[in-house]
Amino acid sequence: MMPSMRTTLTLDDDLAGLLKQRAQELGVPFKEAVNRAIRTGLGDAAKGRPGPAPKTIPHSFGFRPGVDPDKLGQLADELEAEAFAEKTHDFARRKRSRSRA
Repeated sequence: MMPSMRTTLTLDDDLAGLLKQRAQELGVPFKEAVNRAIRTGLGDAAKGRPGPAPKTIPHSFGFRPGVDPDKLGQLADELEAEAFAEKTHDFARRKRSRSRA
């Protein structure tokens, strides 16, 4: 028997009715009818991976001295703010030069 995961699933009323009807037709519990329908819908993807999972090889890129990896998000924010300020400044300068012409 395959391991199972218990979860809450919200179904549309019409879909729940169709699944209940299918379960009665097949003489299986509702849960089994839902699992079969999902497997059929997923097709080949539900069969699983054909071989072993790919192996991930970690690599340490390291950081130059003085670079704090905990502050990389802050650095990215500052660079983004600078780029926005330059873009806004250029736009304002172009707008002023057009209005003088």
